[in-house]
Amino acid sequence: MTTEQDCAASKKAIVDRLMSLEAQELATAQAHYDAFLKDAQLDDREGHDKDDIAASRENADLAAAFDAPVHAHHAKIDVIENTDFSLTDTVKPGAVIKFNNRRFVVCVSTTRFEVDGKTYMGISTQSPIYLAMAGLQEGDVFTHNSTEFEVQEVL
Repeated sequence: MTTEQDCAASKKAIVDRLMSLEAQELATAQAHYDAFLKDAQLDDREGHDKDDIAASRENADLAAAFDAPVHAHHAKIDVIENTDFSLTDTVKPGAVIKFNNRRFVVCVSTTRFEVDGKTYMGISTQSPIYLAMAGLQEGDVFTHNSTEFEVQEVL
């Protein structure tokens, strides 16, 4: 395999893990939402006491609280599916970058995740640090919060 093929395969594994991570987060949020929504339903009996009604309302409120994360994870998955992750030498959406000995995927914000023994984290195209380095290439220097960083790698 050529170096370009290796880079493409590595990037595909990173993107696949990114998508898997968001799918897991969506499934968890959806499960919480569904569970609280189910518990918010009152049964078919005629009379319900105050405790039943209070518990139902509380569960409905909790379900509503999990509705926003469900939509947020759906939106992140949509962004991931519509981002061009082809190999690049420029910091832009879809790039995998390394600076300060840390690796990032420019797409959506995520928690840290591992691929082939390396740790990555997703960053949003709206994040201040991305905006400080957008358009740069390997070896370029940028400043964020009064600290200078060098772009060590762009994939």
